[in-house]
Amino acid sequence: MSHLFDPLTLRGVTLRNRIGISPMCQYSAEDGLANDWHMVHLGSRAVGGAGLIIVEATAVTPEGRISPNDVGIWSDAHADALRPITRFMREYGAVPGVQLAHAGRKAGTARPWDGGKPVSDEDGGWDIIGPSAIPFAEEYRTPQAMTRTELDQVKAAFSAAATRADAAGFECVEIHAAHGYLLHSFHSPIANQRTDAYGGSFENRVRFTLEVTREVRAVWPDDKPLLVRLSCTDWIEGGWTLEESIALARLLKDEGVDLIDCSSGGIARGAKIPTTPGYQVPFAEAIRKQAGIATAAVGLITQPADADAIIREGHADMVLLGRESLRDPYFPQRAARELLGSAGDLLPPQYWRAWE
Repeated sequence: MSHLFDPLTLRGVTLRNRIGISPMCQYSAEDGLANDWHMVHLGSRAVGGAGLIIVEATAVTPEGRISPNDVGIWSDAHADALRPITRFMREYGAVPGVQLAHAGRKAGTARPWDGGKPVSDEDGGWDIIGPSAIPFAEEYRTPQAMTRTELDQVKAAFSAAATRADAAGFECVEIHAAHGYLLHSFHSPIANQRTDAYGGSFENRVRFTLEVTREVRAVWPDDKPLLVRLSCTDWIEGGWTLEESIALARLLKDEGVDLIDCSSGGIARGAKIPTTPGYQVPFAEAIRKQAGIATAAVGLITQPADADAIIREGHADMVLLGRESLRDPYFPQRAARELLGSAGDLLPPQYWRAWE
């Protein structure tokens, strides 16, 4: 048996295999409401056999959206729009998860196929916030350095979003603390130059993430797992490091986090990232071994044998697929046929005739 197809239990939730779908923005919502596109996109990956499917960065406030077309969960209506999707994913064997997010100083940009640049006020853009008044790039808006009141408001928004995620039928929540968005921007000295209790030392820079995590864990059911996605390094001298990620992972474990989703980068342009297959797997392995917490490996994992080796050799507890899942929603079925000789229970009966 391939270890890739062993179940994985986190708290009271068991994944049917170690293959998950990374949260990938679809830029296809209206007013933050999930729609038929999201049902088909996410549902097809449940039919395809994934063990866990994490809905894209889902904004906890309207101002926390990366683009005006992002999914949100800042009202009960947003939870209602997601409920049929979680029901479908569960019906076809996948655990539905959602990434709770705030884009911070990278908020309010156009969709990638519309240029990806900051949206003007005339076109529906908005003022943005961050740890310090430092823009992500020259053409980006300058964020307002967050006040204590704004910090408290965002923490409350994450808490309320987690409550709605539970009501919407999600069995797993991931807090987005990566890729240069709000929480990660507090971690990195490149974006955080505060002189108060939220800047300067490592303990101060991770304080906000720990407070958000504490608020979410307090309302998220004890029998449901909590994940955190980290950028494990900024890939820039003077930025956030793997050693700091390991230290933060230990603290997050103490706060009731069950798994670290190990990504990297996103804090600034110009980082030299060696994007070769499996280039981020060593981060997952280091955090797993040194922080004593389950991890997910991500990044250019495209071959079933490579995904299997990551699990079998103890580099991570699961793999999360992004672009490869966009190319092939049925990757888990293909991997099972390559590694086990049959897709088995991953193949729905509607599709049996194709493999008879």
